[in-house]
Amino acid sequence: MANPGPGRPRLEQRRRPGKTPRAEILDAAAELFTNNGYANTSTRRIADEVGIRQASLYHHFATKDDILDALLADTVADALALSRWLVGVDAPGDARLYRLVEFDVTQLCAGRWNLGALYLLPELRTERFAEFRRQRNLLRRDYAALAGAVIATLRATEDPAPSGPALDPAVAELPFRLVESSISIRSDDGRSPKWAAQVFPVAALQVLGWSGDVAVVAEGARLLLKTPESESNK
Repeated sequence: MANPGPGRPRLEQRRRPGKTPRAEILDAAAELFTNNGYANTSTRRIADEVGIRQASLYHHFATKDDILDALLADTVADALALSRWLVGVDAPGDARLYRLVEFDVTQLCAGRWNLGALYLLPELRTERFAEFRRQRNLLRRDYAALAGAVIATLRATEDPAPSGPALDPAVAELPFRLVESSISIRSDDGRSPKWAAQVFPVAALQVLGWSGDVAVVAEGARLLLKTPESESNK
């Protein structure tokens, strides 16, 4: 556990974005982990980038793994809260999936650093990061559930209804994988795809065989702009 105390005074004026030392540490670590690699980054280097003593860093994070865990959690927490809500909302499946993809790809692309690239770290396979893997799997299953609702609607409206074998369940995984491809695009291009929020939601539907009216489904998704928090505060 990290020491909750204030730590020692910083070595110099604040040089990182963030209203708290913890936020500054996370920003510095995100840059170093994504640019230099996790194994090649020490807590001393992170502290130097923030302008604090290494001992002060340990007042906020007990280990380097704790820093990585916090960064990873931030990449899925809000999307998972939204997906949990959308799975239970009484609304068309295409609008719900569109809304989740639009939100998730936007937050993956909007951050200062391409944190999704950390998903491939071998360290994430260890027990230390089991909770992150569990959260990400929950998000993946919600994507599949929403995609399954779209597929079910498409099959129900086909004329005549298909008589062949059921659609491969792996198809329902495609929207989730498509959204995470934005991580590779950022890595390859060195910058965030500005078009992601417009292109990915439609592409996620089309990969399932959807060919509806984009304007209609986008309007349906707009009506789902309420957040789980706003619903719970009513």
